[in-house]
Amino acid sequence: MKIEDKIYGSFEVGPVLEELILSAPVQRLKNIHQGGAIFLVNPALNQTRYAHSVGVLYLVKYFGGGIEEQIAALLHDVSHTAFSHVADYVFENINEDYHETIFDEVINRSEIPLILKKYGFNSTSLFKQAHTILEQPLPALCADRVDYTLRDLYQADFIGLTEIRNFIKELTIQDGCMVVRSETAGDWIKNQFRRLNEAYFKKPEHVYANLKLAELIKDALAQGMLQKNDLLRDDFQVLRKLNTNIIMSQRLNDIENLVHFKQFTNKGATERFKQRSLHPLVMV
Repeated sequence: MKIEDKIYGSFEVGPVLEELILSAPVQRLKNIHQGGAIFLVNPALNQTRYAHSVGVLYLVKYFGGGIEEQIAALLHDVSHTAFSHVADYVFENINEDYHETIFDEVINRSEIPLILKKYGFNSTSLFKQAHTILEQPLPALCADRVDYTLRDLYQADFIGLTEIRNFIKELTIQDGCMVVRSETAGDWIKNQFRRLNEAYFKKPEHVYANLKLAELIKDALAQGMLQKNDLLRDDFQVLRKLNTNIIMSQRLNDIENLVHFKQFTNKGATERFKQRSLHPLVMV
C-alpha cells in the first residue's frame, strides 16, 4: 500500500499496516481534529489524528523502528475521543491523557486484535513494550512529539516544507532514541516547540474554542443530550447530534463566530496547560 503524506511525501507499507490503516478505528481518525475545537474558529487548521498517526508511522519506519513499533506508532492515538484533548477539559483530566486511560478498552472492543492475530502479533504484549523511537517523556525528542510539532506549525504557516525536511536530515537514532546531529538543530526544534506552545496552543482564540466547546459538551452530557459513548464517535457525528438541539446549535454557532470572545478572558485558562519544553540530546 502506498501512503501519501503532505509533509514527508509517499512511502510504502506492508499487509498488516495496510489492513490496520483500512480498519474502522483508524479510518475514524480522519474525522478527529488534531487541535480539538480550533478548526471551528479557523477552518484552515484542520489537520487530523489520522494524518498525525500516519506521520508518526513514517518517522518510526524511516528511523529503523521494527514492525511492532510501526504498528504501535500507527495506533498510538486510536483511542482519542471526538475533538481530541477537549475531552480532558470535559472530564477534568489534569494530566491531559484521557485517551490513554481508555486505550486498552478501545483496542479490545475493535477488530484490531483480530487483525494483529492474523499476522502473528499479540495485541496485549505489543502495546506493553517500550517503543523508544515512538515515545519518550519530555524534554526528549520522539517520533510522536516531532510529528505533531512539525505538522501543527506547518498547517499554521509558521514553517515550510524545506525547513521540515532539512530538520529531518538532522535527526538520527542513538542508543535506541531520537537525537539531533548538532546544537543548531537542537536549538531550532526547541524554539519551534516553544512557538507551538505559546503562539498556537495558547493563542486566545484557540483556548476560547477548546474551553467553550468543553463547557458545551459537559452541559450536553449532564442534560442527557449526549452520552459518554458518543465521544467515541467522530467530531462531525457529535456536532450533528448537538445541532439537533436549538440551544446547543446556537452555542456552537457562537463559538464558531467568536461571539463572546471579547468577554472571554483567558486569565488563568492557559495556566491549566502543562508547561512544556524540549531539551534534545545531541549525538555524541
